[in-house]
Amino acid sequence: MADKETDKDHESNPGTQPFVPEFENTGEHSVPFVPTWDDDTGSQPVAALIASSERKEDHEKGHEKHSDEPEPVTAEVNADADASGAPVQSVTVPGRYQNVKWWKLALVLFGVWAATAEVGLGLFYWWFHAVDKTPVVFMVLVYVVASAVVGVMLAMVQGRPMIAALSIAVMSGPFAAVAAAAPLYGYYYCVRTGHCLMGVIPY
Repeated sequence: MADKETDKDHESNPGTQPFVPEFENTGEHSVPFVPTWDDDTGSQPVAALIASSERKEDHEKGHEKHSDEPEPVTAEVNADADASGAPVQSVTVPGRYQNVKWWKLALVLFGVWAATAEVGLGLFYWWFHAVDKTPVVFMVLVYVVASAVVGVMLAMVQGRPMIAALSIAVMSGPFAAVAAAAPLYGYYYCVRTGHCLMGVIPY
């Protein structure tokens, strides 16, 4: 029953019929393509391969002649040697020392710490005798920030080991100032209490 209904549908509407290709009517386009090798449109050898083959032929001809004269080195051979990726020898250029001797570092630290010790003594003396201690505390903050900024800027200099040593000394300057102000603080404390070791170390 289903086959009869489909036949009726195909008869009423021919567009619904299944497509069946016909292979009997073969025309010009159905002929298989056969390449011809008569023309010169095929792939051609690269010029570099031609040049290398010519050099090999010349080299073989030279061996056949058994000539004792050495063959001159041409620019093409040098170009091939450079393009082959051969490792290039490194050249060592003498330069300046990138370090500082220990005694130079010690002198730089001692000189900068001597200056910062006076700053620490002056700030503490001002703080101890000042009634309003706000300006003194502000100056201490300015000094610490300035030491850090200047030390970082000096450390950014490349190829100058002495400048690097100076940056270390400047950045450690606030610690030297505190160390210098400590005996003065001990002296003022011992004046009030009266029992101290060597007049500066309370016990």
